[in-house]
Amino acid sequence: MALISLEDLEGLGEDEQLDEDITDNPEPMGEEQSDRLLTHWRAVASTHQVTVPTEMRGPIHEMARHNQQREPVPFVPISCQEKMGEVMWEERAYPAGKWACVRQAEELYEQSISKSFMKLMRFICKENSAGGMRTRTHAAACFSSTHGDGPLLHLRGVSFVFLLCIRAGGHLGLTVPVVSTVMVTADGQTLDKEVETGFYLPAAFQDAPLRPHDPDVEVVQRDAFTVVARAFLGTTTEETVTRHSRLLRELLDASAAERLRSDTYMVAVYENPGVPHRRNEIWFLRR
Repeated sequence: MALISLEDLEGLGEDEQLDEDITDNPEPMGEEQSDRLLTHWRAVASTHQVTVPTEMRGPIHEMARHNQQREPVPFVPISCQEKMGEVMWEERAYPAGKWACVRQAEELYEQSISKSFMKLMRFICKENSAGGMRTRTHAAACFSSTHGDGPLLHLRGVSFVFLLCIRAGGHLGLTVPVVSTVMVTADGQTLDKEVETGFYLPAAFQDAPLRPHDPDVEVVQRDAFTVVARAFLGTTTEETVTRHSRLLRELLDASAAERLRSDTYMVAVYENPGVPHRRNEIWFLRR
């Protein structure tokens, strides 16, 4: 998924928009394509006052190659409120499960989620224990097959590969939506600076979660939760999420609103920057 925190491309120039054709390419990229993709991400990030460092080139490349390998977060639909054929809001139940999360407190909401997602990207693409687990078996097999020729020499070689693979890790895959949790200050209007951004671990890793290398990335067990969700299209900045959360609360009747938490809500993002009017949702949590 070639994006910075799945944020919007609105406001980018025509040249940056032309880079959409390389964000879904599963084939290995040449240097020129890799440079274009990094430039594309930096252009997106600049709209949120965030800088993408050069060392993000590798994770960005991997996310682009695996863009189609996205798993939906499981849920059970409960109810749907419609008006003249338009869905006003939906109620859904999400199961307990493990999420990889990062907390960030920047001046703007969009800065916090962008920086957090870069950390999550590195965890998804390489900074995890997947490579180490995969390589242990390989190392043992190499040692066994070369034991007669001199184990010490071959063991040193295998150990080097083993450590290299642990550092490299493996690609985990991404689930959608990526969800950011915000706290609302006492006035009921202002967002707290600290935002938690996370994604539900793919099903293959729910029972045996991988260890992040970055201490800022934490794998947590979340209890089951129920949300009232309303979709909106386009950008997800501090201004837009505040506006759309206010709109959802106005649509709910008093009895429904009373059963929802007022101190926090979630912002769910489903699509990448190549989609001009992509889908996002505001999630209010049931008490």
